[in-house]
Amino acid sequence: MTAPTAATCVRRCVSCPTLLRLFRRLVGDRAVPRAARVRIWLLLAYLACPIDLVPDVIPVIGFADDVVVVAMVLRSVVRRAGREVVTERWPGTPEGLTALWRVAGLPTSP
Repeated sequence: MTAPTAATCVRRCVSCPTLLRLFRRLVGDRAVPRAARVRIWLLLAYLACPIDLVPDVIPVIGFADDVVVVAMVLRSVVRRAGREVVTERWPGTPEGLTALWRVAGLPTSP
């Protein structure tokens, strides 16, 4: 069996409904450090803003900047909030959680 590619990990992890539910749970939890909650709010503002680092009208590259920003924020939030907090609040599948750990650069098993 081969290891999943980065694209597969991101696809499993970054499904919008799952991530939005995770973000909502993390933002509403006072146990999550303020810096992590602020990063989530800033990410959501960035994604909602019509101005991007690279315009979305440029094929492939236009959306790649959004993926990179989401991955960087995910990595930062997961590391700041802690593995246990994120695991308790993860609304998706175990495979999606494993993909989240990979995107965050953390080992898949504790």
